[in-house]
Amino acid sequence: MRVLVPFDARDPKTGLASVLDDAERRAFADAMLADVLETLAVAGHDARVLATAPVECVAPVTVDERPLTPAVNAALADAELPLAVVMADLALLTPAALTRLVEPDADVVIAPGIGGGTNALVVRHPGFRVDYHGASYRDHRERAADCRASLATVDSFRLAADVDDPSDFVELLLHGEGRARDWLREAGFEVVASDGRMTARRRDDTD
Repeated sequence: MRVLVPFDARDPKTGLASVLDDAERRAFADAMLADVLETLAVAGHDARVLATAPVECVAPVTVDERPLTPAVNAALADAELPLAVVMADLALLTPAALTRLVEPDADVVIAPGIGGGTNALVVRHPGFRVDYHGASYRDHRERAADCRASLATVDSFRLAADVDDPSDFVELLLHGEGRARDWLREAGFEVVASDGRMTARRRDDTD
């Protein structure tokens, strides 16, 4: 299946600014993108990156400086369907999770993220358009209903676990296997137990 991978190449992962500087955020975002593209290739999908600025990667790149929603909607308007949209920060993605995403025979398939976002979509209905602002999972369900598209939801930990803020590092350190997990480890992040829960912290030079 053709897969669009949106990627902010200008100012990636601003939610990580409290623990990573600008150069680190770019390097970490690049590592997650590389992991996602490799997983898509292994699963046999045809990926194209939709980036806000030129970026070097293994997949073809379309540059669109507009915000996420209008950029993806323009791509949907021009695309031959079906088309999947998979976010570039799904660092726990596996081929098996992608199989679960594309299996349902519905006009619109949604993989919600933790917190009400939308981490992946499959669009087969020509009238469906995205809206990534706010609680996009709810909004996408409403948009599917508005255009009378059949809908399926995929309940998947690996599709739901994106990396938007430092609290997400623990899942990647515990369950990840790719470049992004290795990058975090090399940058000094580790998993520690705190009040009965696992959290991630960065070692300092005195540890």
